[in-house]
Amino acid sequence: MVKHIVTFKLKGTPEEREAVAQSFKNALIALPSQIDVLESMEVGINENPAESWDIVLIAIVKTMSDVDVYAKHPAHVAAASIIKDHKVDRACVDFEY
Repeated sequence: MVKHIVTFKLKGTPEEREAVAQSFKNALIALPSQIDVLESMEVGINENPAESWDIVLIAIVKTMSDVDVYAKHPAHVAAASIIKDHKVDRACVDFEY
């Protein structure tokens, strides 16, 4: 199994970032029913104002090649478009466990 962990930093006011993050979260949590290779999806919106990252996702797939299938799936591409114009930074770690 592979954990695909991604965190995002968004731009805008705290309220704007929260609204975009919530919209993105809603789209992400719907993905397991739309993408066959996606075993599960967990999404968290940062609640600690002392931290600068806004949202994190943890997706689980069976193989490293499934990460690519997931990333290119039209439903994932549509979800990612929600934060496209709001994203300042992105960090990702993929690992087998």
